[in-house]
Amino acid sequence: MPDVVTMDKIVSLARRRGFVFPSSEIYGGLGSAYDYGHYGVLLKDNVKARWLEAMVRERDDIVALDSSIILHPRVWEVSGHVEGFHDPLVDCRTCKLRFRADHLDEAQCGRKPSKRPGETEDCDLTEPRHFNLMFKTRIGAMEETGVDAYLRPETAQGIFVNFKNVAQIARRKPPFGIAQVGKAFRNEITPGNFIFRTLEFEQMEMEFFVPPAEAEEWFRYWVDERFRWYTRFGIRESHLRVRPHEADELSHYSSQTSDIEYLYPIGWSELEGIAHRGDYDLSAHTAGSGTKLEWVDGEERYTPHVVEPAAGVNRSMLAFMVDAYDEEEVAGRQRTVLRLHPGLAPVKVAVLPLIPRNEDMTTKARALYEDLRRAVVAEYDDSGQIGRRYRRQDEIGTPWALTVDEQTLEDDTVTIRDRDSLAQERIPIAGARALILDKLAQDWTTPKVD
Repeated sequence: MPDVVTMDKIVSLARRRGFVFPSSEIYGGLGSAYDYGHYGVLLKDNVKARWLEAMVRERDDIVALDSSIILHPRVWEVSGHVEGFHDPLVDCRTCKLRFRADHLDEAQCGRKPSKRPGETEDCDLTEPRHFNLMFKTRIGAMEETGVDAYLRPETAQGIFVNFKNVAQIARRKPPFGIAQVGKAFRNEITPGNFIFRTLEFEQMEMEFFVPPAEAEEWFRYWVDERFRWYTRFGIRESHLRVRPHEADELSHYSSQTSDIEYLYPIGWSELEGIAHRGDYDLSAHTAGSGTKLEWVDGEERYTPHVVEPAAGVNRSMLAFMVDAYDEEEVAGRQRTVLRLHPGLAPVKVAVLPLIPRNEDMTTKARALYEDLRRAVVAEYDDSGQIGRRYRRQDEIGTPWALTVDEQTLEDDTVTIRDRDSLAQERIPIAGARALILDKLAQDWTTPKVD
């Protein structure tokens, strides 16, 4: 059965349930910029938390770092970004739009009826020109005395320039990694595919420093390990693939790169890249700064090679939402549901008084909610009919709902409803918190089938 999900449905759900809004909307919006509402913030935070758990908490060979967004300008000169971080762009003198010259077959012309740029005589395209993708800013109170600087286009360089600091205090020897989650900024042309590519985004990057002879083995390891992470948190394996880069698309620093791609509604697109960067970065910053960024242990001395898994928080969030999206008919009514892994779900459990005007029920429900929220992200919902509240929780991906009803007032039990199976059972209020925590600790497999 083909997936029912489309990008339009995801955008509609994200807007309707407060996951994502267009940025600066009251002023007409800003292209390729989005604001994240309550559930979007919670979902993004969960994606980052599960990544950090897998990278740092569950391992003893990776440590965390949070480097500055604005680095010394020389960092970007030495890394090659100032000279080499460009996209070839063309402008259309007719429709006044700008397109990537290497992606014209994917772009949509601004004239009606819609055509690809350059397909008709009306199109008047300029020759391709290279535009640097970094956002430039100024450091200093006075414009005339300020210094040019850049908002970082990636988080990796902050890791490389801190290699010596971390190596000295982390008590780790290669192979070991440094992981970072943080904002990055790229002034690039986007095809308008929602949060897939934006001007401002978050990255989850890890630089794994290894002895040169072990780099190939670790590269294969991290491709497999990162693929498993996505399936572990619910993405169907049939919607993931590994695509090695051809020689002509490798970055200047990379000797080998493989992308983990996901089958979005827009087609197969990059979800995460794993690159074998060799010793390019540490060697470049050693030469540029005069500080030796190498591993020294007695007589052993070498510049480590680097394997880099780099994922986007925004793209990962989008992939998890797309893969979780489902529609089905229940009791003659259409139900939309996000079958998110419980570890990613923005809200873990909802507490619903069956009759909101019944003071005894609301008192019981409130007390249960206050107990649960100390342990997990819970939500109290007493607005509207119970069926409507269930549907609302289904659309934000809440795995379980606890309903306080007439029987609760008699025996202190509540109904627990499962989001995916719709199964319901009675449980004691006193055991609700422990039960939810136990369910969250269990392994989970998506109920969606291809």
